[in-house]
Amino acid sequence: MGAAPLYLGIDIGTSSVKAVLLDEHGAIAAQTSASLEVSRPAPGFSEQDPRQWWQATVHAVQALPANVRATIRAVGLSGQMHGATLLDAQDRPLRPAILWNDGRSAEECLELERREPAARRITGNIMMPGFTAPKLLWVARHEPEVFRRTAHVLLPKDYVRLCMTGERVSDMSDAAGTGWLDVGRRDWSDAMLAATDLGRVHMPRLVEGSSPSATLTAAAAAELGLPRVLVAGGGGDNAASAVGLGVVRPGQAFLSLGTSGVLFVVTDRFRPNPERAAHAFCHCLPQRWHQMSVMLSAASTLDWIAQIVGASDLGTLAAEAESRGLTRHSPLFLPYLTGERTPHNDPHARGVLFGLRPDTTPAELTAAVLEGVAFAFADGLDVLTEESDSIGEINVTGGGARVPFWGRLIAAALGRPLTYREGGEVGAALGAARLARLAAGEGSEAQVCAAPPVARVVYPDAALAALLASRRRVFQHLYRDLKGTFAEFA
Repeated sequence: MGAAPLYLGIDIGTSSVKAVLLDEHGAIAAQTSASLEVSRPAPGFSEQDPRQWWQATVHAVQALPANVRATIRAVGLSGQMHGATLLDAQDRPLRPAILWNDGRSAEECLELERREPAARRITGNIMMPGFTAPKLLWVARHEPEVFRRTAHVLLPKDYVRLCMTGERVSDMSDAAGTGWLDVGRRDWSDAMLAATDLGRVHMPRLVEGSSPSATLTAAAAAELGLPRVLVAGGGGDNAASAVGLGVVRPGQAFLSLGTSGVLFVVTDRFRPNPERAAHAFCHCLPQRWHQMSVMLSAASTLDWIAQIVGASDLGTLAAEAESRGLTRHSPLFLPYLTGERTPHNDPHARGVLFGLRPDTTPAELTAAVLEGVAFAFADGLDVLTEESDSIGEINVTGGGARVPFWGRLIAAALGRPLTYREGGEVGAALGAARLARLAAGEGSEAQVCAAPPVARVVYPDAALAALLASRRRVFQHLYRDLKGTFAEFA
């Protein structure tokens, strides 16, 4: 009898590459990671060397036990969305990739919508600096020689796929975040490509996330220590996280407390709401779409405040914040460290601590940071429920899910219970492994994408919810009062 099959999921994140192995029963058999670094060469800029993604992928995969790697049947990929990876005719990176949280292309967003007035109808989204297409207009304006030499544009996970397979391929969910996809039709838009002086020749081939995309080359298989297996289409990090949580049917939802923050709900049709800066993208499963509210700084704010106050243990810092608690007079925090998407679409917005006193403590500052993120999630929920509230159970994923006090604050701010599932913090890598299994044709969607067991449910605390409701009104006034100042300060 041969060894039991395993399925490998690889997530190309912003701070690390994660690798997860699933067994034939859907359980996590092993997981590893390798860290990444972000470069910020100027205010509002955020870049990474694409070659670093491949190096980290190799390290993460090689860290898995060698004996089990030989039994892997398929590989799935997920990754940070929107990153503009510019390649020459020999598929060599021409410059560092411009990442999802880079805010340099605000002017180009306006220019792109001027060039193609139907942009919002085609893509379902207002153009944002995080998207890929306006980044190419920025490159054309500021680095014309790089733009002239650009033969292909790939997203981060698809650059790793290129290194693995020699094929340029993307999936619908990741492609939907470029600004070049006709999201309702699930195909590249010739009009949007023309608006950036590009064509289909510059774009990767498209497949569904649960379909095969290519096969590992002999060289890549040898470097990774894997058999020459197929690579699934995969998905953008949020769509893949949804698959990992079993969020695959209309109305199912999850909240991600990762570097960025996301509220994600599955829809059975294309439902755009660009005027409120909600995202309408393809899911990584066929004939499904999703809506998202997105905040650019979520779990990253806890790392930031820990650095500010000189704390080395995030868990202890959060516990001290919970012990201190919140009152009507506690400081407030606007969590817009790198700008914001939903509902403001404001790349100039910045983080603000308001209401400081001589006796303000690090614990109070931390509580304010956690609360500010909770308020931003509540703003996003308001957008997603404007037309109708079809959102059911909200599952939680991401590294911030490990902070119990954060869950209490978010549940109270949203006025909804939050469901935590076993392995939920693994997120997108788990979903990528599930997509690999589907692409290999081993299991139905219902079997492979079942929701993991519930670990706990956090219900809104009535007294805390009442306090947060009054404080949120001040939080919202702060942004409105400062909006013009942010723009002048940029």
